[in-house]
Amino acid sequence: MLKPIAIATAVSGTLDILFAMILTVSFGGKIGNMLRSVGSGPFPASTEMGATGAILGLTVHFALMAIMATALILFVRQRLELLDKPILTGLAYGVITYFIMNWLVVPLRFDAPLPLKPLSLATQLFAHICLVGIPMALIAARYLKPRA
Repeated sequence: MLKPIAIATAVSGTLDILFAMILTVSFGGKIGNMLRSVGSGPFPASTEMGATGAILGLTVHFALMAIMATALILFVRQRLELLDKPILTGLAYGVITYFIMNWLVVPLRFDAPLPLKPLSLATQLFAHICLVGIPMALIAARYLKPRA
């Protein structure tokens, strides 16, 4: 069970953070600042820590991905029929993770305004569905689904 969690964490975490980096640069931001902002969720001082804060942010990002991967793997392990259609399962899981992160976790920590702007909504849904949920579900299906 650890192997699919590790692979799903690595794949989805990498896809998601690369997308965040591309968005950050395309909007004129700096990757280090974005990473420090991620780290500031649990560690507010990371915004003032330079490279250490950026590494902390990357660590926080992958820790969150590990939690998401673990939750999905544990859930579908008890309901293997969900892996018959991993794309649909991943789409649903992406939507669930979107709502948990953007309507619960982020607003509680950062006092973010709701509802989100349309562009933010679109990019966040894309990331959670296409870069997190679907790859995680495909990996879960690959490792957990019984072979004929």
